[in-house]
Amino acid sequence: MDDEALVRVFKALGHENRYRLFVEIWREGSGSFAEGHVCFLNDVMERLNVGAPTVSHHLKELVAAGLISTEKQGKFLTCRVNPKALEALRVFFARA
Repeated sequence: MDDEALVRVFKALGHENRYRLFVEIWREGSGSFAEGHVCFLNDVMERLNVGAPTVSHHLKELVAAGLISTEKQGKFLTCRVNPKALEALRVFFARA
């Protein structure tokens, strides 16, 4: 991941609501990510007590930064953390 991409990632995670949303999506999907486990956004919204318009806005920023991907499954929106973005962050902090 180049420096510009890292800046977008840190900018996205620099907002408290986006950070909390990202962490919840990560926790929800971390158990069996290799098996394609995804997080249902409705579950996250309930835990964070945040409305749909707010989540939608922050979700767009997380997607634009390459931190997560989303997919419609019926009437539900599912999310998953981008493992390449996590690896890029691990590499960045390992060299810091």
